[in-house]
Amino acid sequence: MTASDLSVDGVTLTAGARHLVRDVSLTARPGETIGLVGPNGSGKSSLLRTVYRVLRPDAGEVKVDGADAWSLPVRQLARTVAAVVQESAADFDLAVREVVAMGRTPHKRLLEGDTPEDAELIDAALLAVDAVHLADRTFDRLSGGERQRVLIARALAQQPTLLVLDEPTNHLDIRHQLSVLGTLRRLPATVLLALHDLNLAARYCDRLYVLYEGEVTASGPPAEILTPGLLAEVYGVETEVAVHPRTGAPQVTFLPQEPRA
Repeated sequence: MTASDLSVDGVTLTAGARHLVRDVSLTARPGETIGLVGPNGSGKSSLLRTVYRVLRPDAGEVKVDGADAWSLPVRQLARTVAAVVQESAADFDLAVREVVAMGRTPHKRLLEGDTPEDAELIDAALLAVDAVHLADRTFDRLSGGERQRVLIARALAQQPTLLVLDEPTNHLDIRHQLSVLGTLRRLPATVLLALHDLNLAARYCDRLYVLYEGEVTASGPPAEILTPGLLAEVYGVETEVAVHPRTGAPQVTFLPQEPRA
């Protein structure tokens, strides 16, 4: 697994008369972990969908390793980009190991069976998300958090050079949130992910892009952009931002709001 270069340049995406994303640009250098943060409805998921090629931008372009993502053959794209989405409608009546094995499909010829190398990669993906013990369970009998870990394992087995994730910690307990983000952080691949938890974003991301009403309000290292002023502007709440004594990352505390009269 290597790492891709991602460039989003002036992307605009509309739904009727409404702008979901307006003139958004971002970069992710090979091996970086880039976080998208912002309140609900700020355009994070919509922007990610333009990257993993579900929503075509009305304007602007998405380039992966210098090539227009929308011009890449489907098979080549699947070998390059893997996505873990929020609202997966998939309800597989398959064993967990079979679901994770789906990640190997882009690397195989039609009707080609699993090789010993495939088996090793599937085992490693299950181990990375603490799901080895789930391998023989049926996917549709799992809890929400267990399903999320299996879908992340499927993406890891795909061996992408660019991994795109929309709220990957959704449904996960605290231990697995830290474990999954630590795994993603150690990957040689480039990672682009949307997160609601600002403290997790600050701890595990190299740089953040703050989206608000479909536009990039700020971008840069977490320590530079997670300020009380910016968070008040974007989230509408008062915060305190300190430096975590052990990690050195910003630590955001949201202060209680006074009840309205």
